[in-house]
Amino acid sequence: MPAVDFDALIGVLLSVSSMACELPWIQEMDINPLILDEDGAMAVDARIVVGIPKPSTDAYAHMAIHPYPSQLETRSQLPDGSELEIRPMRPEDAEIEQEFVRGLSPESRYFRFMQSITELTPDMLVRLTQPDYDNELALIALVRQDGRRRQIGVARYAIDPGKDSCEFALVVSDQWRRQGIGSRLMKQLFEAARHRGLKRMRAEVLVSNQPMLALTRALGFSQRPSPEGKRLM
Repeated sequence: MPAVDFDALIGVLLSVSSMACELPWIQEMDINPLILDEDGAMAVDARIVVGIPKPSTDAYAHMAIHPYPSQLETRSQLPDGSELEIRPMRPEDAEIEQEFVRGLSPESRYFRFMQSITELTPDMLVRLTQPDYDNELALIALVRQDGRRRQIGVARYAIDPGKDSCEFALVVSDQWRRQGIGSRLMKQLFEAARHRGLKRMRAEVLVSNQPMLALTRALGFSQRPSPEGKRLM
């Protein structure tokens, strides 16, 4: 027999997933039979059980794991005409995240992780590229070079236990500085944090990290001394 249209099968699974995410009233769904062949997919019959969900200001309170926030994806142009894509980090970004960190200068890696590293350990890579979108967010900046997408920056926040504030981090590739990428990442991170109901963002920055101190001042952060040669933003 001819192989089934796998794009149609993927489309059905993504559609069911979207319904489960966006419609908390759905308690059960049974599509039976679902016929697949080389020409596509056909739902012959379906049964859906609906109910009244618990009231919540969180659109995804009915889910154990929040879905990928595709609404945060944006595209714009850099001063040199390059197309800049900013979107949330996904688990399949592990390879480009590792490549990004390897490409940073030793100084930039130290400013970001406050320790001397050459690359991310497997545990660090999992933690950074598989976020729980309910409690943390990482926005990556991408450009296309030599026919492939390349990560050139990342901004992230992790929500504090009180759920009204968060800690943030930002790093931009050394070769792509002074093009406004850090400001764009932070401003999109601000909007995502506001939408999440957060009121404050903070970070500890090394006193020697003058570019970050200048950027956060320009973005309106207050500063005060912190132990061990740092400033609390």
